[in-house]
Amino acid sequence: MFCFKQVEILRGPVGKFPRITRYNSPIFALGIMGKKIDLAWARQFGNLDLLARQLVEGFITGLHRSPYHGFSVEFAEHVLYNPGESTRHINWKVFAKTDRLYTKRYEEETNLRCQILLDVSPSMYLPQPNQDKLTFSVLAAAAIMHMLSKQRDAVGLSTFADGVISQSQTRSVSGHIHKLIMQLEKIMLEPVQATQSSVPEVIDQLAESYHRRSLVVIFSDLFTNADPEKLFSALAHLRHNRHEVLLFHVLDYRQELELEFRNRPYVFIDAETGSRLKLHPSEMKEQYREAMQRQLQAIKLRCGQMKVDYVEANTNMDFHQILMNFMTRRAKMM
Repeated sequence: MFCFKQVEILRGPVGKFPRITRYNSPIFALGIMGKKIDLAWARQFGNLDLLARQLVEGFITGLHRSPYHGFSVEFAEHVLYNPGESTRHINWKVFAKTDRLYTKRYEEETNLRCQILLDVSPSMYLPQPNQDKLTFSVLAAAAIMHMLSKQRDAVGLSTFADGVISQSQTRSVSGHIHKLIMQLEKIMLEPVQATQSSVPEVIDQLAESYHRRSLVVIFSDLFTNADPEKLFSALAHLRHNRHEVLLFHVLDYRQELELEFRNRPYVFIDAETGSRLKLHPSEMKEQYREAMQRQLQAIKLRCGQMKVDYVEANTNMDFHQILMNFMTRRAKMM
């Protein structure tokens, strides 16, 4: 006998290929273990701002020890302090270690504007408790906001499902960014009431509202019933308006790409439409994998043609890769 509240689904990214979701609501959580994310731990910790800050600090430390010196995200270099200069930028930690006064020479300020688009449709809260795609995306977005804060860049946040749910102002002050991170934490803990995802329509709508050139960062699993061409048209709309686009295609590879389940029958339930399908995953695993790979390759190819940076974001991936992709795209805009 099967428990329908714990069995999984049907439907695919930007089309009609299968996807996996769960009927029951997940427990939202994250956590950090080095470069990796323990998504089952963070909700108990209860401080998204601190978790994101720790990820960013670890990433910056890694950059300062690596060949990627061009990505310095806090200051350009240390220089000896000259008597008479302001003491505002003296690095007292370095003084404690070396007994010499150094000041931080900062990178030139920029006016980069970043718009973060976060898909909060029901499928993003899946595929399993404590490992959901929304939690992964929320932590990634919060970390990027901290990166932007260090660069004194302006950031705005828009959330969407079947339409635009919220759209913030675009500002660079620390109080504004803290407010956005608190909003992300609330989204992580309290599921948004929505039915389906309308990714193309939302992107088209938001593209018209961004009047200044921006870096648009999108977090979505791209699960929608819309014609795939509508998604590509919406991304082209952003590019036509001179925006740079970084698309994080967030998926749980184990279930949503590989269809890895125990060797028994399941009832698959679409989290957004309620459609049900009884089947044994092993009977369609190969066809499913091939269909998903074709779909992902098609998206990747079209994004490449439009010069949209497409990133396959596995919820189990090294989190520093997310930040490196973001910093690479940011550097191209400078």
